Amino acid sequence: MRKIVFFSVFMLVCTIAFAQQALWGGAPVVSPEIHDNNTVTFRLKAPKAVQVQVTGDFLPTQKIKTPFGEFDGPGVADLKEGKEGVWEFTTPEPLKPELYSYSFIVDGLKIMDPSNVYMIRDVASVTNVFIIGGGRADLYKVNDVPHGTVSRIWYNSPTLGMNRRMTVYTPAGYETSGKRYPVFYLLHGMGGDEEAWIALGRTSQILDNLIAQGKAEPMIVVMTNGNASQEAAPGETHYGMVPPSMNLPKTMEGSFETAFPEVVKFIDKTYRTKANKQNRAIAGLSMGGYHSLHISKQYPDMFNYVGLFSAAIMPDKKVQSPIYDDFDQKLKVQFAKKPALYWIGIGTADFLYQSNTDFRKMLDEKGYKYTYYETGEGHIWKNWRIYLTEFAPQLFKK
Repeated sequence: MRKIVFFSVFMLVCTIAFAQQALWGGAPVVSPEIHDNNTVTFRLKAPKAVQVQVTGDFLPTQKIKTPFGEFDGPGVADLKEGKEGVWEFTTPEPLKPELYSYSFIVDGLKIMDPSNVYMIRDVASVTNVFIIGGGRADLYKVNDVPHGTVSRIWYNSPTLGMNRRMTVYTPAGYETSGKRYPVFYLLHGMGGDEEAWIALGRTSQILDNLIAQGKAEPMIVVMTNGNASQEAAPGETHYGMVPPSMNLPKTMEGSFETAFPEVVKFIDKTYRTKANKQNRAIAGLSMGGYHSLHISKQYPDMFNYVGLFSAAIMPDKKVQSPIYDDFDQKLKVQFAKKPALYWIGIGTADFLYQSNTDFRKMLDEKGYKYTYYETGEGHIWKNWRIYLTEFAPQLFKK
């Protein structure tokens, strides 16, 4: 009996020691360190490195060339080597409240910060993240308020010929209230998936906080996968751990819009919804804004609230689909039915700024009423989180 007890204690001690080693052995430095004045210090222990840099959206932007054109990308700063091979960089100025992303570049190789376990994937890029609190950024934090539930659920799409996954947020109390709720369909951009808004957009945190503050109505938020060729996010399908890509079949050519009523039908059947136009909203960023524009005009009795966040407007000239036919007439019918809110937001440095300006000019000429919200900067998640915090409080008001 003593041998058994001794062996059990020995195994417990070994397990604790191993766990401690796994937890603490790989993080000998503090990074990032957010100081009281909101300056931030980044550190990396790399005694054999020749050059260490940090790149992130907290730095001044730099021009980056891509197959889709030239864009403003995250800047780069050099770290200075100190004692015991620990490299360090402190921001020269305090950072404004925001959710920031960053990574290190060591002798030309991009790596994650081993001292920071918090990471987010955006298409095929993974970065570390941190939050500077205060102001609007407090909406992005997990605060001491009632929390909603986030579910990943599957539905069948006969039109697309597959089972597909979506992410659904239900507000705090949904499970026990017995009430019916309005529904907000929130769509991602090109290369994104049903994980984008919940991770990069901080949707659940924003909705929890706005609802708790009485600034937004309790609502269900449905975040679909807008890639008509995909079952679900990369790594979440029977295809296995395929690399994420923006070059997907059936992109912005009408398939997703055609199949969208199947999503609405499934949600109304599965959840306690207020299943009518007055209690439905749709919005999205970039490609998701494009989808929101064309879905809402294709089905003018489906959505009373429409939000275009840095939206692409018109399809490529080579695209042929009934969804995009009779654009002016469909828009006329939609606005004749007087949507409660048609909201357009974009940054002044966005590469889609001019196409949005042209679209608004057309709306003005036809007398179609809309709300316009302009920010600085470009085609970035910082803006899209802002737009969500501005748009959501305007929904489903009596």
